Amino acid sequence: MRRRVRANFVMWGESIRMALDNIRGNKVRSFLTLLGIMIGVMAVITLITTVSGVSGTISSSFSSLGVGTLTVSVTGSDLKTGMTPEDLAVISALDSVDGVVPTVSLNGRVSYGSNVQTSFRVTGRNAYYFKANEDLIVQGRPLTFVDDDNHSYVCVISQNVVDEFFLGINPVGETLYVAGLPFTIVGRYEEDSGGGVASIFSGSPDVIIPYTTGLKVNNSNEVTSYTVYLKEGADSATAKAEIEEAMDTLFDFEEDCYTVASMETIEERMETMTTMMSSLLAGIASIALLVGGIGIMNMMLTTVTERTAEIGLKKALGAIPWQIQSQFLLESFMLSLFGGLCGAAMGLILSYALCQVLGTNFVFNGGAVLLGVGFSAAVGIIFGWAPARKASRLNPIDALRAV
Repeated sequence: MRRRVRANFVMWGESIRMALDNIRGNKVRSFLTLLGIMIGVMAVITLITTVSGVSGTISSSFSSLGVGTLTVSVTGSDLKTGMTPEDLAVISALDSVDGVVPTVSLNGRVSYGSNVQTSFRVTGRNAYYFKANEDLIVQGRPLTFVDDDNHSYVCVISQNVVDEFFLGINPVGETLYVAGLPFTIVGRYEEDSGGGVASIFSGSPDVIIPYTTGLKVNNSNEVTSYTVYLKEGADSATAKAEIEEAMDTLFDFEEDCYTVASMETIEERMETMTTMMSSLLAGIASIALLVGGIGIMNMMLTTVTERTAEIGLKKALGAIPWQIQSQFLLESFMLSLFGGLCGAAMGLILSYALCQVLGTNFVFNGGAVLLGVGFSAAVGIIFGWAPARKASRLNPIDALRAV
């Protein structure tokens, strides 16, 4: 028994040595074959790892911006198209709700003196927004409830507006024209300090005015979007049910008048989308691995033709078909495995560089590495099977004629 085990070890060791010798003996051909596998594995790992990093960054952004908040979008009905200030007061009075921040978008030019800009985003919000985000204001004061009640023509601006209009000038107290109307600047806020889900997708507003003034400028008295801030310790699901019950009452129980979304729901949808994207990209990249597998098959078929005499001698000396087949399968497996390992290393390096460029966190994805290397090894076995079988089935007499 020991002799048989030792003989098997010697045979496999000799097979590995011969496989390595054959790979080294055809350096250019082996490298070109490895290159297809390397590119395929590199593409798979790079895409999956980079998407994982981007997904992690997005998830952390949602988590940091969306703790204890719900977002309500109102589509309205034939009789009621939005939420009035009185309706918002009803939502604010719910047991789980600490406050409500309406969002009113304005279209119009922003100007200071002769400088006119049309690209700035102007949004109407209320004083509670600044109460809930106390670190926003870095100069001057925030909007107050008095501003909301009096429909005051005051505004808080971002650094973008300062850079465009007020370089070297203290903006507080200056008059900024929005849609042709004069607004007194009362403060400046940091753009990256908050904003909720709307800020993630559309960016922070450049100019914030009282939402009541925004409704007046838009010649409207109804809000179609608002964010609900929950009390500390309030359950998100319970709060959502309370809000939905209140909204049903406000809209006379008509269907499809609004949607209530929590950050957890939005984050789950984003994770589903990124997972689907990762799978799709990995599938596309795997095509390169299949191309590499075809290259391995081509090389091994050529190798079998070149080594016909060697196969005939082995069979004449007593080698059985499975030994010949395992020899060529081992060579194909080693080629694809080497290519997979090199591609994995290159993929990790490239994905790290891409994450640095994109400004996202690099997350080592062991599953992606195992998938890439494992798939490459499987490709070597699958595409090496036919050449190996052809070699094992050669007639030794026909093979020896090539000597």
